[in-house]
Amino acid sequence: MQRTKGIQDLLPKEERDLFDRAWELTREIHGSDFTFYLPGMIRYGSIRGRYPALSLTGNRCQLQCEHCKGLLLEPMIRATTPEALVGKCLKLTRSGHAGVLLSGGSDHRGRLPWEKFVGAITRVRSETSLFISAHCGFLDFETAVALKEAGVDQALIDIMGDEDTARKIYHLDGLHEVVNSLEALSRSGLDMVPHIVAGLNHGRVQGEYEALHIISRFHPSALVVVVLTPLKGTPMETVSPLSPIEVARLIAQARMMMPYTPISLGCERPRNKRNELMEALAVYAGATRMAVWSPKTVDLVLDLGLKSLFQPTCCSVPYRQDFSNELSNLRY
Repeated sequence: MQRTKGIQDLLPKEERDLFDRAWELTREIHGSDFTFYLPGMIRYGSIRGRYPALSLTGNRCQLQCEHCKGLLLEPMIRATTPEALVGKCLKLTRSGHAGVLLSGGSDHRGRLPWEKFVGAITRVRSETSLFISAHCGFLDFETAVALKEAGVDQALIDIMGDEDTARKIYHLDGLHEVVNSLEALSRSGLDMVPHIVAGLNHGRVQGEYEALHIISRFHPSALVVVVLTPLKGTPMETVSPLSPIEVARLIAQARMMMPYTPISLGCERPRNKRNELMEALAVYAGATRMAVWSPKTVDLVLDLGLKSLFQPTCCSVPYRQDFSNELSNLRY
């Protein structure tokens, strides 16, 4: 435990037992590998991510969640017709991209227009080697099956754990829409990677731990924890995000509930002076992946005796050597 003493000193005494157990359990099951991810088309020095997000609806979204209001769609590549989607994906594969994240705005039920694009996705699957993630929204069993049969590799889905957040923040009819979607994905056999937005309900912990209980029933391929990042132009622009210890505590509890599940600290989180502390605590709490790292965190991982791997994709994607050759010697 000598290697970890420095990071233990960052924790309140009453928290150390939980974090120690989470760290030891992670090493026992997941070994010493720790993977850093560069998603989307984010640039890090001279390296750029090779996993862009494509919006099937452009900047249009009817659901208008309180934390986003459609603003997260703005930087995505627009592919609003099946022909455009195929064309963009063919171009991306020719330029050496590893995969794509298919996303977009939702209708009033939280659903994306997947039926319109299933044929195009099938063609992308047959004509390219792109790994395909779908930020699937909330969907029924038939749609989940259609996505799997079209060749989608994994479904990413936001999960909240209480009615208040589902209704007032996501504008859904209720939490049943979320649980039903998880059940549909599970029955379809499509790999799923749930995302929890920590502090989503106006910067408060409300329902996140129940969300972990819900997710744990479905044995996901991985879990991503992101952190509410107040966006200018939304009702939450003045909200204070959760503290690093609150985020790390959620990760530690996730590790205890889902010991075999890869856990990532995702790319969407505040980039402020507390970010390095959040990253350090996340490593000790049981994360095995991290998107968009700080140099000090790479040093910390090495100091803790872990092996750093780097991959220019979304952090939901399992590590693959063929995706990562150009980053094999990268430290930071």
